[in-house]
Amino acid sequence: MLAPLPDRVDVVVVGAGFAGLATAAACRAAGASVAVLEARDRVGGRVWSRDVGAARLDLGGQWIGPGQHRLEALTRRLGVATFPTYATGAKLLDDGRRTRRYKGTIPSLGPLELIETHLALRRLDRMMAKVSARDPASSPDAAALDAMTVADYARRLRSRRARGLFDVALGAIFGAEAAEMSLLWFLAYLRAGGGLMALSEIEGGAQERRFVGGAQGVADRWAAELGDAIVLGAPVRRVVWRDGEVVVHGERGAIAARRVVIAVPPPLAARIELDPAGPARRDQLVQRAAMGAIVKVIVAYERPFWRERELSGEVVSLGGPASVVFDNCSHDLRQPALLAFVQAEAARRWTAAPDDAGPVLDQLARYFGDEARRPVTIATADWAAEPWSRGCPVAVMAPRALTSTGTTLREPVGPIHFAGTETAVEWTGYIEGALESGERAAREVIRAL
Repeated sequence: MLAPLPDRVDVVVVGAGFAGLATAAACRAAGASVAVLEARDRVGGRVWSRDVGAARLDLGGQWIGPGQHRLEALTRRLGVATFPTYATGAKLLDDGRRTRRYKGTIPSLGPLELIETHLALRRLDRMMAKVSARDPASSPDAAALDAMTVADYARRLRSRRARGLFDVALGAIFGAEAAEMSLLWFLAYLRAGGGLMALSEIEGGAQERRFVGGAQGVADRWAAELGDAIVLGAPVRRVVWRDGEVVVHGERGAIAARRVVIAVPPPLAARIELDPAGPARRDQLVQRAAMGAIVKVIVAYERPFWRERELSGEVVSLGGPASVVFDNCSHDLRQPALLAFVQAEAARRWTAAPDDAGPVLDQLARYFGDEARRPVTIATADWAAEPWSRGCPVAVMAPRALTSTGTTLREPVGPIHFAGTETAVEWTGYIEGALESGERAAREVIRAL
């Protein structure tokens, strides 16, 4: 039998992802009573671990990298160990015509292609340095940059392979195509995470380490500290605010509070009715934030045969269906596995006509041999089809959204505050960004109580 909701608390938090957990923990530490309403039957949000073969592996967010200090401290405090993402050996580049080995950060390109790529990255760094992660619309040339898409910028890349590599990186980081993203928003996102290379790399980058037992173990241990403040299976549909009181209505009933923090992705936050309605400009902004599309495919094997061939397991493919492949073995090698990302438009096609993993297995066999066709088990997560995320890893901003609405996703509406990795100014789109956003929302709430 489900426990009843409390009648009243100081703060209701909608969503038990990392942003919601961070908000709740900070509010409780300040002495406020808290209830966290989560639609799913689990905590973690876009972080989700499950048993795959002989190990618990991640079908959602799974990495931690340098500079993610909040997540590092939280992981250490909760006693969750991390281990390096495997990156030993040669990598593979499939340019759609042939597959070749390479080492280093950038796949093997011709001299002119390499020069073009380096120049493009240096130009991105210069442009990024002029854009504010906190308030992109205040940046020099903001209106012009916001009117452009990332595809407009990418047209500077004349080489087919250089352009293809850029598109693959975008798909892996955002789950979106270059033509869908505001260039201004893209530059602000890069600024928040230290640049395109930092977001793309394993060693020294955002994919540097993984969590022993899966990233959801961090969320589960943190949620255990919050105890019965977390209510699962409790979707929120409506928030009514009048005369200094807020009433949150959901499928488990209603609960009154002094403040509410909505800590879910912007497209899902837009589905929660506010009464009275918030400013029209906020609605217009949220309507231009679309979730990325990612399908994660974990293919488990009896042994890591690619390592035996001195391959790291990392593949960049311009042909697909998977655009990026990583070694995804468990820390103790009890469960060897590869992880394939189907992303952006290819992921949307998967969602429209759900496919089996056969084409991905065929692709892996081209890279690693026929043994890749004989997995122990396969696990897939189509995040666009997941009802309480509707996409992954992050919501991306369309052109002109940031400069035409005159608001930000962080701006409160009366006693209603907003958290979530999309609202972060540090490591936007990552677990670290979710933690930063929750801390910021909690500070807003505590000042107002």
